[in-house]
Amino acid sequence: MFYKDERLALFIDGSNLYAAAKSLGFDIDYKLLRQEFMRRGKLLRAFYYTALLENDEYSPIRPLVDWLHYNGFTMVTKPAKEYTDSQGRRKVKGNMDIELAVNAMELAPHVDHIVLFSGDGDFRPLVESLQRQGVRVSVVSTIRSQPPMISDELRRQADNFIELDGLRDVVGRPPRDPMPEQSEREIEFSAK
Repeated sequence: MFYKDERLALFIDGSNLYAAAKSLGFDIDYKLLRQEFMRRGKLLRAFYYTALLENDEYSPIRPLVDWLHYNGFTMVTKPAKEYTDSQGRRKVKGNMDIELAVNAMELAPHVDHIVLFSGDGDFRPLVESLQRQGVRVSVVSTIRSQPPMISDELRRQADNFIELDGLRDVVGRPPRDPMPEQSEREIEFSAK
């Protein structure tokens, strides 16, 4: 439930939202997403969190990051960490949970409603703390994927759960061709 006079802020866990939309077979149109939540209330901020591969000459996610930055999103990025796993495979890791949690706590006194785009159960204590401060929290993710992309604890803690598949017609677009190797799609993030 949204109220027109509510002060809203969006907190988008980029890799988690990407994985949830991919599991449902569509991509997010971020212009439409921003417009949808501007329609639902007074949108004060829209944060997007992602780790970037800094050592590559070209990062496939860079055009998205630049577009979001120039189109009203507050970008929060950090370099991804590269490592080799026990089987000798190159892996990339970049977790933005702490940055998201700190920003949400800082903004809490200035908003009425936070919309968290993530299914990561690690955010349950954050949601609980925001609620104690009088902020309503909606969580956007999916239970329709196999396995579900949202932790049960996070879904139950939220004031409102928004099924991402229910937003498909409002903020979705058909998936593009797969991105080249070393894209955000391969960055390993904790999803639950």
